[in-house]
Amino acid sequence: MKIEGKPRVSLFDIQVNGFAGVDFQDPEPDAGELRRACAALRSHDTHRILLTLITDSIDALEQTFARIEAIRVKDPLVRETVAGYHLEGPYLNPEDGFRGAHPLNRIKGPDLREYRRLQKAAGGNIRLLTLAPEWPGSSRFIRALARDGVVVALGHTDASNRDIDRAIAAGATLCTHLGNGCPALMDRHDNIIQRLLARDELVACLIPDGIHLPPAVFRNLVRGKPPGKVVITTDAMAAAGAPPGRYKVGTVTVECGRDGVVRLPGTRYFAGSSLTLEKGAANAARWTGATAAEARDWASRRPAALFGIRLPRI
Repeated sequence: MKIEGKPRVSLFDIQVNGFAGVDFQDPEPDAGELRRACAALRSHDTHRILLTLITDSIDALEQTFARIEAIRVKDPLVRETVAGYHLEGPYLNPEDGFRGAHPLNRIKGPDLREYRRLQKAAGGNIRLLTLAPEWPGSSRFIRALARDGVVVALGHTDASNRDIDRAIAAGATLCTHLGNGCPALMDRHDNIIQRLLARDELVACLIPDGIHLPPAVFRNLVRGKPPGKVVITTDAMAAAGAPPGRYKVGTVTVECGRDGVVRLPGTRYFAGSSLTLEKGAANAARWTGATAAEARDWASRRPAALFGIRLPRI
C-alpha cells in the first residue's frame, strides 16, 4: 500500500480483542485461527498490535497468556504481528457503566503478585495495562509496573482528581478509550471525561468509529489535547473483519448488528467494536480536518513511540 508512490508506515493498534471471527480470549486458542486473524489484520494495513485480554479470573488469564505466547514463539507471522499484550482489567471500577462489558464477579483491586504471575505467563510481553486508580494500593502498583517498562493507562474509572494526580506521579501516561468506559448519564461538569481530558500529561486514546464517540465529540476531544497527545485504536473484537452476528469476548457474549455496533445483548452497553484501523484513520482525518498522513500517524508512529516499537513500511 502506497501514497503517491511512496511506501508508508504500517498501522499499530494497541487494543485488539479479536479479529476476523477469532476471539483472542478463547480459553483454548487455536494456532491456525490466530494466524488467520493476523493475516486478516495485515490486509487492513495493521501489521502490529497489542493483543488484548479483558477481565477474567487470574488463573484463566494466566492460562490464556501462556497458550497464546507458546503459539507466538513458534509462529513468525503471529510473533511479528503481536508486538505484545494489553491487559485491560481486572483492576477496574466495578460500578455499572464504568465497568462496561467486564464481568463484575472478576473485577478486583490491583495485586503485584498476580501481575507478576501473568507477566511470566506472557513471556514478559505485557506492554500495556489498563486500571482504575481509585483502588487502594494503585500508586504502588503503577510505580512497580512503570519500573518494569509497562505503560499504565487509566480506564473504566471514576477516579477523583487526587487519584489521577497520584497515578500520574506514579507513572501512568495514557487514557484507555477516553470518552467511553463510563455511564451514559453523569454530572455535566464534574465527570471522569473532563477530569482526564484536562490532564495534559496523559495521552488520550480514542476510538474513531463514530459510535463510541460521535464525530463532533471525537473532534472536540482531539482539540482538547495538546499536540502529540492523541492516539487512535479500534478496541476491535471478533466481529471486526467479519459479518454481523453473535461473538464471544472471553466469557462475555456480545452481538454485532448490521449497523456494525457491538453491544451486550439486550443492553445499550458497547462491548468493543467492529472497526478496522485504516477506516478509523480515514474517519479521524475527515472529522478533524487533519491530513490523511497526520491521522495515520495517530494510528502508527505515535503509539509506536509510546512502546519503542519499530513499524515496517508497506
